[in-house]
Amino acid sequence: MRRRTLFTAAATAVPAALLARIEDALAVIPSAPARPLTLTARLAHATRLFDRGELAPLVADLPDLLAVAHENTEQERTPDAFIRAAACYGLATEALSKAGRQASSRLAADRAVMFARLSGSPTSVALAARCLGVVLRHEGRHALADQVVLESAGHLEATGLTRASELAVYGQVLCSAAYTAAQHGDRARALELIREAAAAVRRLPRPLPAALPGQPPVITPAQVRLYEIGVHWSLGDPATALRVGRTLTASQFATPERRARLHTDLARVCWQQERPERTIAQLLAAYQHARGEVSHRFSIRQIAVEVTDRFPRASGAVRLRTAIGHGPDAVT
Repeated sequence: MRRRTLFTAAATAVPAALLARIEDALAVIPSAPARPLTLTARLAHATRLFDRGELAPLVADLPDLLAVAHENTEQERTPDAFIRAAACYGLATEALSKAGRQASSRLAADRAVMFARLSGSPTSVALAARCLGVVLRHEGRHALADQVVLESAGHLEATGLTRASELAVYGQVLCSAAYTAAQHGDRARALELIREAAAAVRRLPRPLPAALPGQPPVITPAQVRLYEIGVHWSLGDPATALRVGRTLTASQFATPERRARLHTDLARVCWQQERPERTIAQLLAAYQHARGEVSHRFSIRQIAVEVTDRFPRASGAVRLRTAIGHGPDAVT
């Protein structure tokens, strides 16, 4: 019964009507909106929503974004148009994955890979492969996720990594590969990959290049350490994860979504240790940076629901329930 309650609470975090609309759009691409903004402007706006952790508004925006992306590729048929379309579907993949809609996320990832391949850009292909790897990992297909991500990393490495953008994406892909290996229980390879990622990121020039719309922020040493928290959490080593976490502060991350991610990752570690008050404190800290990362992100909302249901009198439990709109203390 408790499992069903948790699932329902998490599944309804993003309004069902918004999820239905994007899932309809993935099945049948809608017509582009009248007098649309340019695709570049729409993608930049959607990226800002993602970076602020505004998951529900982003999901609401996706159908029009994807419609304009398709219209743009049909009109232009250029590598840049395909790169932008791949970035739109990559953003959709991440948003739907956070919302817990894995089947729809898989469809979006497949389209990101398709458009990236049409572009001929190794960085676009690697970023799309990373998205697909995340989806496959969530499906429990760790070996296939590993293959997809590492093959793309190998193709990217073959370019010589002479451009900062290539090196940055290479580091990002290695971080994702390390996390996948950790989820699969391969400790030695996970730690080796995260070390390789750190070495790649140290080679990046300063100041760091700006990320393109639709792409993750350019990876930094702090971002690699943030992945390292997830690696140790996945390997069942919360003590080491917390030691890494103590080297990081939210101010080291450029976007609210990443700042919240530091706290949600630490919340997962604290919950792994069954420390409810520390878990709640981290979730409330994440909520201060990006509400949607706690209220709307499926896996994190599950933790918030479970910890407040099991420990309703813990310090901060009432505040957290109210924040996520769960239980008798919720404010609607």
